Amino acid sequence: MDANELIERYALGERNFSEINLIGVNLEKANLTNANFSGAYLGATNLSRAQLTGVNFAGAFLHRANLSFAKLNEAVLTNADLTKANLQGATLIKSILKGTKLSGARLTAVNFRLANLEGINLCGADLRGVNLRSANLSNANLNWANLTGARLSGALLQGASLNGIKLCQALLNGVDLSGMELEGVNFSESKLSGANLTATNLSATNLSNCQLRVSLLARANLHAANLTGSVLSKADLCEANLSKADLTTASLNEADLTGAKLNMANLSEADLSNSSLRKAYLWGANLKVAELRGADLRGASLRGAYLHGADWREAILTGATMPDGSLHE
Repeated sequence: MDANELIERYALGERNFSEINLIGVNLEKANLTNANFSGAYLGATNLSRAQLTGVNFAGAFLHRANLSFAKLNEAVLTNADLTKANLQGATLIKSILKGTKLSGARLTAVNFRLANLEGINLCGADLRGVNLRSANLSNANLNWANLTGARLSGALLQGASLNGIKLCQALLNGVDLSGMELEGVNFSESKLSGANLTATNLSATNLSNCQLRVSLLARANLHAANLTGSVLSKADLCEANLSKADLTTASLNEADLTGAKLNMANLSEADLSNSSLRKAYLWGANLKVAELRGADLRGASLRGAYLHGADWREAILTGATMPDGSLHE
C-alpha cells in the first residue's frame, strides 16, 4: 500500500491497519489519530511530524522509522521494535512503552511525561534534555545512559538500574532514590531539593553545585563525595557517612547532621550556621573559615580538626571533644 491509498482509506473512516506493510512509505505530517497499526511493518517509514495521538503500534516493526517531532500522546507501543528509530523531539505523553525495543534509537528532547516505561531497556541511550516528569521507570535499565539536563521530577525509579548514569544538570526535585546504588554517578549542577536519598549509596558521587534543600539523606553513604558549592539547607543528614567528602563552600545552614561521620571531610568556608552536629564525628576535618554560628555541637568529636578562622559565636559546645583532645565544659 502506498501513502495516498492509506490516507484515502483513513479519510473514509477506516482505522484498522493491523499487520499492514508500509515499509519505506512517506507519511510525513500525516494525520492518523487513533489508527490501529498493531503488528504493522513500518521499517524506515517517514512519520516525521505526523499526528499519531492514540495510535496502536503494539508489536509493530518500526526499525529505523523517522518519528521525529511526531505527536504520539497516549499511543500504545507495547513490544514494538523501534531499534535505531529517530524519535528526536517527539511527544509521547501518557504513552505505553512496556517491552518496547529502543536500542540505538535517537531520543534527545523527547517528551515522555507520565509515560509508562516500566522495565524498558535504555542502556547507554542518549537521553539529553528528555522530559520524564512523573514517568514510570521502575525496573528500567538506565545503565550508562546520558540524562544530562533531563527532567525527572516525580518519576518512579525504584528498582531501576542506574550504573554509570549521567545526571548532571538534571531536574530531580522530590524524586525517591532511597536505598539505591549510585556510586560514582555524576549529579553536578542538578536540582534534588526534597529528594529522598535515605540510605542511598552515593560514595564518590559528583554532587557539586547541586540544590539539595530539605533533602532526605539520613544514613546515606557520601564517602569521598564531591559536594563543593552545594546547597543542603535544612537537609536531613542524620548518621550520614561524609568521611573524606569535599564540602568546600557548601551551604549546610540548619541542616541536621546528628551523629554524622565527617572524619577528614573538607568543610572549609562551609556554612554550618544553626546546624545540628550533636554527637557528630569531625576527627581531622578541615573547618577553616567555616561558619558555625549557632551550631549545636553537644557531644561532637573535633579531635584533630583544623579550625583556623572558624566563627563559633553562639555555638553550643557542651560535652564536645576539642581538637586538643580536651572535653569542653
